[in-house]
Amino acid sequence: MKHKRITRREFLEKSARFALGAAAGSVALTSSGNAPEIKKSVVSIAKIKNGNIAYAVEEAIDLLGGIKEATRSKDRIMLKPNLVSSNPRSTTKPEVVKALAQLMRRAEKEVLIGEGSSAAPGFNVIGNEMFRTTKSELLDKMQQYIYDGLGYTELAKSLGVPLVNLHTGEMAEVEVPNAFVFNKITLHRSLTEIDLLCSVPMMKTHTLAQVTLGMKNLIGAYPGTVYQSYRGLMHDEAAKIESSGTAVAIVDMVRANKLGLVVVDASIAMEGEGPSYGELVKMDLIIAGTNPLATDIVAANCMGFQPSEITQFTWANKAGLKPTGLDEIEVRGQRLESVRRKLKKPNIYTWEQVRQAWGVKEI
Repeated sequence: MKHKRITRREFLEKSARFALGAAAGSVALTSSGNAPEIKKSVVSIAKIKNGNIAYAVEEAIDLLGGIKEATRSKDRIMLKPNLVSSNPRSTTKPEVVKALAQLMRRAEKEVLIGEGSSAAPGFNVIGNEMFRTTKSELLDKMQQYIYDGLGYTELAKSLGVPLVNLHTGEMAEVEVPNAFVFNKITLHRSLTEIDLLCSVPMMKTHTLAQVTLGMKNLIGAYPGTVYQSYRGLMHDEAAKIESSGTAVAIVDMVRANKLGLVVVDASIAMEGEGPSYGELVKMDLIIAGTNPLATDIVAANCMGFQPSEITQFTWANKAGLKPTGLDEIEVRGQRLESVRRKLKKPNIYTWEQVRQAWGVKEI
């Protein structure tokens, strides 16, 4: 049998790719041909012009190499918007999700939209009091109410894509090696059957997590039938590891999922007391990347935050996720300096400080 001979350069390149693995990024040779170097993660920033959100979404994806490149070898994709409540001022705009879904459908991808919202008046919010619940009937009605009110039911119908309630239905357990909080996480089974999860958050500040971006948005993947609405059980357990009761749970959930694309709706951002009660600020941006941490670092910098200020980023690095800073990221499109706006930072609380207000009683 004849064996194909390879050059020393080819051997080095293949060896470097094997040793560093996909998580470290693409590998290229230095000019000397002797040592591998890691290519920077790419994050794009597109400006929304004349209110044309769809065009900016497509531009942001094109800067990544196009939708086929961004979803290469991925056929079944779930879009996960940030629908924390029924209030449209603190949720992902349907126009962003629609633009992404259309791009993916044109690329012959199967698309789903999934969310597990936190709260809605008349369901787990009664008057000024918030409640925990694991009742599937209540969570089903609440999620449908939110989908209807925010225009996602009509959007999904017009696109011909299914809406998934991540709170209820058939579940599956996913192991998280070297987890911070949960060695096994219960997920809606659909999350285990997709090839790619695309997080589509609204850019917001957050009183527990500092920022809500691509990774934080995955808190909505903790099903309420297991972890309670408001994710009370999740926060309680995570607070045993670190005081926010949020950062470590975010990182565990990211590692439990196939998160490989983040598209940040920064058309309007929330500053101050996010994720629900802050002030709205016009940013007119769409930020996208296939590395969730890199995308969040860039988006947070657009908000005026350094990576070291964001606890979830620090814990992500502890888990081995990269990058660690902006110097490891290639930003395409708009320059950071031209779009950065220092948003009002939230008052930061520990989980124990807000636990009573966020609903301890069960309904």
